[in-house]
Amino acid sequence: MMLSRFTSILFTIIFLVGVWAGSGLEACTCILVGKNASVDGSTTTSHTCDSRLDRTWLEVVQGAKYHKGSTCGVYLGSRFTRYPGDTAGVRLMGQIPQVRETFAYLNSAYPCMNEKQLAIGESTFGGRAELRNKEAFFSCEELCRFALERASTCREAISLIGSLTKEFGYNDGGECLMFADTDEIWHFEIIGSGKDRVGSVWAAQRIPDDHVGVTANASRIMEIDPGDSENFMTSENVIDVAVENGWYDPDSGEPFRFCYAYDPGGRTSMAARRREWRVFDLLAPSLGLDPNSENYPISVRPDTLVTVRRVMEIFRDTFEGTEFDMTKFMYVETEDGKFEKSPYANPFMHYDMMPLMKVNGGWGKMGERCIARYYCAYITVTQSRGWMPDPVGGLVWFGWDNPAMTAFTPLYCGISNVPESWKLSGRQAFDRDCAWWGFNRVADLSAQKWGQMRVDVDSVRVAFEDRAFDDQAELEKKAVALFEKSPKRARKLLTEYSCGFAEETTAAYWDLGDHLWWKYTGKF
Repeated sequence: MMLSRFTSILFTIIFLVGVWAGSGLEACTCILVGKNASVDGSTTTSHTCDSRLDRTWLEVVQGAKYHKGSTCGVYLGSRFTRYPGDTAGVRLMGQIPQVRETFAYLNSAYPCMNEKQLAIGESTFGGRAELRNKEAFFSCEELCRFALERASTCREAISLIGSLTKEFGYNDGGECLMFADTDEIWHFEIIGSGKDRVGSVWAAQRIPDDHVGVTANASRIMEIDPGDSENFMTSENVIDVAVENGWYDPDSGEPFRFCYAYDPGGRTSMAARRREWRVFDLLAPSLGLDPNSENYPISVRPDTLVTVRRVMEIFRDTFEGTEFDMTKFMYVETEDGKFEKSPYANPFMHYDMMPLMKVNGGWGKMGERCIARYYCAYITVTQSRGWMPDPVGGLVWFGWDNPAMTAFTPLYCGISNVPESWKLSGRQAFDRDCAWWGFNRVADLSAQKWGQMRVDVDSVRVAFEDRAFDDQAELEKKAVALFEKSPKRARKLLTEYSCGFAEETTAAYWDLGDHLWWKYTGKF
């Protein structure tokens, strides 16, 4: 009883610190893929929720119908709750008019896809703190929720967010949302309009259909053209607020650049820029981009068409094989006098371990970080495919914890449920009923002797992902045919498949963790 009370108090303190410290407590990476840049014509967005505090539960929220004149609450703190419906630490910011009908959506800490195949990825850039109004209604995660409840395309979602924040305000720091629908992909950035103002400043840029995009915790939108409605959408005050605060002089002869006006420190962040470079260098190496550049194009054309599995591989990247590999000097001499990388060398060590391990300069001095992180809560990689019925065409490849170790589970946007173990957060205590703990334990254990244990992890991970991709064509063919006769039965088929796969991967990771304890006991 005493321990439970202490845990509850401690979590409340952590929650309060987390809410007001900012949205991206540890930072996130997102990759966009246009329909003509992908191998199958699908669009993709993605998100690593790189945070030690964000909740580790997931649910499917069903669509609903409402009476005319209904209202709905706007909340702060849902990212830190323990299970669906938990209100501990959640603050009601206000009430707004409800729409007559809402869409179903997959409710992760940052809601990620709805039943119309509209998908969202999120990455914080922070920006100018003096623009933040903490008493305004909408946080970033609530904007994601309302967008998925009420919009079916990227443009609709962006317009909706603009109108909601204009009327009710935005309480978060600078955020980037990466939208994908069945046809387009958009890069959207938003920040507050002032501490005592209700409103927001935002800009959105369409990414060409044959391009890929990336964001990694720094504002990326440069010059904008509000008159080009095909490729840009902006708030009315996007330049005025910068002029008013002395961040842009229209008489200077220089073009207005959103990122330098509202996130001047972002382009100096090596942690952000190096990830931008790495994604583009992996997908378009022919460009020969400089890894030390201050700026990169907002999007590039990939050298070859991109598969969703390729995107997953990029999220596992740790700069291995490059000059920026933090383990590149961690070699040991063998009995025959040769040198090989130590099995204890791992790219997931905490920053306070780096001086002890004498990690190469940039990591400690310049704030380097790779794409895959040990503190990731979950990762989503989506597919939106307009040639199929929505319940089948929309797909979220979902992974718990570190992207380098997780096995992705296919969750179709037409499913009605997820396993019970996926609905419980693991932030308060170790719990074998919580799926996330099974994956987190494997990730933390395997990092201790990564050179050897990664083989054990990959043997399980790859087997599940191979099976998922092998199953995909036949499952979707069956679901599409069934949908024509009975949409309800098609959704049931997809729900049973996704839930069954999720339960199997979770059980396998619990077994894998036990195996690692046994195999490597006394060898850490």
